[in-house]
Amino acid sequence: MVSSDIGIDLGTASILVYVKGKGVVLKEPSVVAFDRDSNKIKAIGEEARLMIGRTPGNIVAVRPLRQGVISDYTVTEKMMKYFLQKALGKKSYRKPLVSVCVPSGVTEVERRAVEDAGFAAGARDVKIIEEPIAAAIGAGIDITRPCGNMVVDIGGGTADIAVISLGGSVVSTSIKIAGDDFDEAIVRYMRKKHNLLIGERTAEDIKINIGTCFPLPAPETMDVRGRNLVTGLPKTITISSEETEEALKEATLQIVEAIHSVLEKTPPELAADVADRGIVLTGGGALLRGLEELIEDRTGINTMTAEDPMTCVAIGTGRYVELLAGEGTGE
Repeated sequence: MVSSDIGIDLGTASILVYVKGKGVVLKEPSVVAFDRDSNKIKAIGEEARLMIGRTPGNIVAVRPLRQGVISDYTVTEKMMKYFLQKALGKKSYRKPLVSVCVPSGVTEVERRAVEDAGFAAGARDVKIIEEPIAAAIGAGIDITRPCGNMVVDIGGGTADIAVISLGGSVVSTSIKIAGDDFDEAIVRYMRKKHNLLIGERTAEDIKINIGTCFPLPAPETMDVRGRNLVTGLPKTITISSEETEEALKEATLQIVEAIHSVLEKTPPELAADVADRGIVLTGGGALLRGLEELIEDRTGINTMTAEDPMTCVAIGTGRYVELLAGEGTGE
């Protein structure tokens, strides 16, 4: 019997699939391109991402998940089916046990939609796990002990902040400010400051290459190509990391404020643990330079990024399945 327990990190920006015993086997953008005329899916994942902003009228590239929750149910279901089959191959005889993680603030209806999509995609059973808990397990934190750990998981659509103790979250919040908002802030800044219109993908390149939210020791620059809004012609300008800091200021400070509000609501014993053990950052958004320094500067608490922040949630979701399986079969 081929046992196929799977953990899925159903993210706004990318989907990661963890298969028991193999680790993270798949990491693709959560984008689907479909033909409007025939309603057929053209491409899923990386192939579809390359089509964003470059498709003819009848083909649209959409992201079926917005801010961590399902905004287009049928497309999400097809996408999950596709990724499950791709991850498992054709060998599995038994339907997989799938655990999917969701942001900590989701409603019962949104949670239900994820479960239904999982069953429709061919799961034997669907377990829902909250993102910060999955992130903490994936970052190697022993969440079963009675001491407070603070995890800040910044994904594409949501930032989840939680203080975790004894296997559950004691205080948590989820704000809809994350990696996508960083990109949008850069697009807005370029339009306002330089009269230059750039696309989402260019904004993401800027964020990855020179983006920072805390002053760098030496400023870095990058050439950016876009459309000049005054002349309507393509134009290239050079921007510096200091400008990205200005562009990202508002979004990053909202994350810091959310961390602050969670700390304010944390019971004193656990707050003391957090001050002692520090804050752990996970998720793709945690890769933004200067975030550790900014949080440390504003809270006075030592902040570090998990080893592989992008895959933490997927690994944690998968390990959670193993914990369940271990309990069930005495492995």
